[in-house]
Amino acid sequence: MPDAPLLESKGLTKRYGSTIALESVDLQVHAGVTGLLGPNGAGKSTVIKLFLGLIAPTAGSAEVLGANPYEAVEARARLGYMPEHDCLPSAITATEFLAHLAEVSGLPPHHARIRAADVLRHVGLHEERYRPLSEYSTGMKQRVKLAQALVHDPILVLLDEATAGLDPGGREEMLELIRRTSRDAGISILLSSHLMGDVDATCDRILVLEGGHLVEEGEVSGFTRETSTLVIEVDEGRDALVAELERRGISAQLDGSAAQLDGGSVVIEIDDEALYDAVRDAIVESDVRLRRLAPRRGGLSDIFRSDPP
Repeated sequence: MPDAPLLESKGLTKRYGSTIALESVDLQVHAGVTGLLGPNGAGKSTVIKLFLGLIAPTAGSAEVLGANPYEAVEARARLGYMPEHDCLPSAITATEFLAHLAEVSGLPPHHARIRAADVLRHVGLHEERYRPLSEYSTGMKQRVKLAQALVHDPILVLLDEATAGLDPGGREEMLELIRRTSRDAGISILLSSHLMGDVDATCDRILVLEGGHLVEEGEVSGFTRETSTLVIEVDEGRDALVAELERRGISAQLDGSAAQLDGGSVVIEIDDEALYDAVRDAIVESDVRLRRLAPRRGGLSDIFRSDPP
């Protein structure tokens, strides 16, 4: 029997006047790392605020561990939250900030300071923990925001655009930190992002919002599985290979996007396994140097290629 969901919504709807932010959304978030993917304005932040109990739904329900978060403080106490916007006090140190939050969550002062130091070490800020937050870079502030979401040892943290404002190196470091938090600390994560690469690299499951509707959900691997498109990469001689394939009745195309990168990809659609023998013979006959032959894998970008609901 599958584990009970950490978060669950049924018919979740939120309206702001005549504007519909969410409409009849049914979703579940289980243990592990779940991506909440969608373009800006899709309703991701609204979902997070509803589960945090910061706002109440217009219709339907949002539950945390089976309880109503906008009525039950105990449910909200099991969650951590990393907001997208800059919200850190500038005049105090990271240690002071985290120790205060740990005390607010119920730890005695001495234990709160120890917990603050441990969490700051986890996010890579142990050496900088006594510096004022006003002196922190964007990447360091993002780490403090993650640390404050973890300091009370929640069962689940909700991260809203955790890589916002980071350069490519800082973005990868943050994603690795998120993966390590789930793997080593055993804390489940809901990662809200409009960046498909963040979700693809980090998450086990995915929930896709678009226009206030849940349009896709499932295992990330299910969206990146092998397709029926066969990609043939060769060092040179693509034109000769295409001609030989077509002589055998196999329609082939040059892969323009891949060609810009490596100068040597041909793609064909495989609708009959018997074609593999013909492809092999065409490669041999055209005397090209084969670099790679493999099915193309789908990507998360394919999700948004269909019309919205």
